[in-house]
Amino acid sequence: MMPSLPGLAPGSRTLSPGLWTSLTIVTLIQIVATATLLALTALAPAVAETLGIGAYTIGYQISLLYVAGTVASAVAGTLVARWGATHVQALTLVCFAVGYLGLASANVPAIIAASIIIGFGYGLNNPASSQLLSRVTPSRLRNLVFSMKQSGVPLGGIVAAFVFPAIASVAGWRWALIAGLAGPVLMGVALALTHADAPEEIDRTARLRTGLVADQKRIWQTPALRALSLVGMSFSALQLSISAFAVVTLVEVAGWGIVAAGSIAAAMQAAGAICRVVWGAAADRIGGGFIALAIIGVLSASATASLSMMAELPSAVTVVLFIVVGTTAIGWNGVLLAETARHAPRQSVGAITGGVLVYTFIGVIFGPSGFAAIYSLTDSYPTAFLVFAACGLIGASVALGAHLGERRRAAIEDGERPA
Repeated sequence: MMPSLPGLAPGSRTLSPGLWTSLTIVTLIQIVATATLLALTALAPAVAETLGIGAYTIGYQISLLYVAGTVASAVAGTLVARWGATHVQALTLVCFAVGYLGLASANVPAIIAASIIIGFGYGLNNPASSQLLSRVTPSRLRNLVFSMKQSGVPLGGIVAAFVFPAIASVAGWRWALIAGLAGPVLMGVALALTHADAPEEIDRTARLRTGLVADQKRIWQTPALRALSLVGMSFSALQLSISAFAVVTLVEVAGWGIVAAGSIAAAMQAAGAICRVVWGAAADRIGGGFIALAIIGVLSASATASLSMMAELPSAVTVVLFIVVGTTAIGWNGVLLAETARHAPRQSVGAITGGVLVYTFIGVIFGPSGFAAIYSLTDSYPTAFLVFAACGLIGASVALGAHLGERRRAAIEDGERPA
């Protein structure tokens, strides 16, 4: 007879971690995931010099990452159902480890393949981690917990921006990427020691095609999930556009130096990391993620529209507006994931999360390119800011409509109950 392990119920092979153990593990994995996604971006000048290509080609690599992530997110539900959330989470770490080796090869075809692998792993990450968190998160803390986990996204960006260049300055960019292997390896060990899937959570009969169709059908037939998909697409387009063009607009429109502009961009990301947790706590306190998302949309749209006037604004006002954009346009993700988990069947949280995030990835792919297209047509960054402020308003309108719809349905149900 197998001896019982710590955290393992007698007669069971299923590890049962508590809330804070699971939250710590998936948050650290999120930091690793984002740092891996942005590793080449942080080293782009050095990598481009070695390979003899233009540094601008990093834009193609980012697009490739997110296209692969979109595909992975679409099939993640079936993989989680068939293999279990823990195994899929482990697969994401394998993808990151293999990806680091490919990026460090200094071979363009290998870097392309590695980017696809990393993007695929990144697309699997949120569906798997959402399923793991949904097992142990009480409903009264759902928004806070998921937002704390999502704070790992900007934190991972900060790690990539500081750690990889620092190592590269001493040992070269290839060794910096090889050093990045430590993240997925260590988190793989931690995951294996703390998590395992219950047999009843695994469905070996799950099939990719039928699972994908079923997930999307459920999303579009459920008003709340349909709304979350549209909100995610609108907000992600705004978030990635502002993040991508913050430095260049501060330099070219407002006349800032690149160091000062970079500092504001970093502060914007830090504000987003902090306020992901704040928005999660606020959503739990006011009793609704949709109303929190509506407020976020209005504030982010207002700040983005105001930034269209940055050439005439005092520097202090510009700084405040970028911080407001950070707290809103970068702070919404955890609330959206928590609401997705709330409206998904318990055993299908990973599947539905993956299906909803397909639309978030679409916003990521087309947002920055759309911003660039508007600039190329108008030769005006202020015009692009005004157009993309509409993304915040669209998301806010959809979220508010979903909130009011939930209240109407709740009122009808209360009226139908016997006195």
